[in-house]
Amino acid sequence: MNKTTHEMIIADKYNLGGDKPVLFSGPCAVESFDICMEIGSKVKGWADQYGFSYVFKASFDKANRTSSGSFRSIGMDKSLAVLERVGKELQVPLVTDIHESYQAKEVAEVVDVLQIPAFLCRQTDLLLAAGNTGKAVKIKRGQFMAPEDMKFAVDKVRSTGNDNVCLTERGFSLGYHNLVVDMRGLPIMRQFAPVVFDITHSVQQPGGQGGSSGGQREFAPILARAAAATGIDGFFIETHPEPAKALSDGPNLIPLDRMGGFLEMLHEAWTLGRKYQDFKVQ
Repeated sequence: MNKTTHEMIIADKYNLGGDKPVLFSGPCAVESFDICMEIGSKVKGWADQYGFSYVFKASFDKANRTSSGSFRSIGMDKSLAVLERVGKELQVPLVTDIHESYQAKEVAEVVDVLQIPAFLCRQTDLLLAAGNTGKAVKIKRGQFMAPEDMKFAVDKVRSTGNDNVCLTERGFSLGYHNLVVDMRGLPIMRQFAPVVFDITHSVQQPGGQGGSSGGQREFAPILARAAAATGIDGFFIETHPEPAKALSDGPNLIPLDRMGGFLEMLHEAWTLGRKYQDFKVQ
């Protein structure tokens, strides 16, 4: 399938960078098959209803938790088995994170998109390993990285001969348990690859609850609408039926029962943003 520099083809099914937004959504971590299916089936229905292409997301391992005592995983093999089953039953592509180069090949046998965590976006060996799988690669911009410098992360993946890459915005780290989103970074990064806005982690407060991260989900709709107005290509949203009981990132997860309305609002904002995305002032 032919694609331009500013497209990413997901599982020969979705065109990130085309005229329909792609939604990457699911629980933060693989907790169980039942939780993943409950979330995935409902979000897929809303995505279809409101005009999104849907990719199910869940991390098989949370290797970057604030505290070593926090939940990480039910196990790599069990998590990947859950992801594979969810993908087959829902007939949707899958995305999950990798943290080590050796994980790329095994994980790529199950999922369609390999996500590079923000803190690891400069790790050359990890980017090359992801690119060499031939799967789509989704790179989160490091909280410490200037938007224009993400070009070099994209170039590392493309040096493997794999052009199927996109970037994700998740806020700048200013310390003191806070993140700030500079909307100028979205069109800057979109010069290099399609861009996804991570709504969930842009309202995270890293380490803000002592040994765990806090969050301000009340600001999620505001940042989501602002990002949508720039005309980007997709959105990343983590959700859970009971965020207070989620095993990871509960304070910034969107409650599952609010996701339908959230997606309706988001698509309307995105449609308006696409209408005016070429309007410029010189």
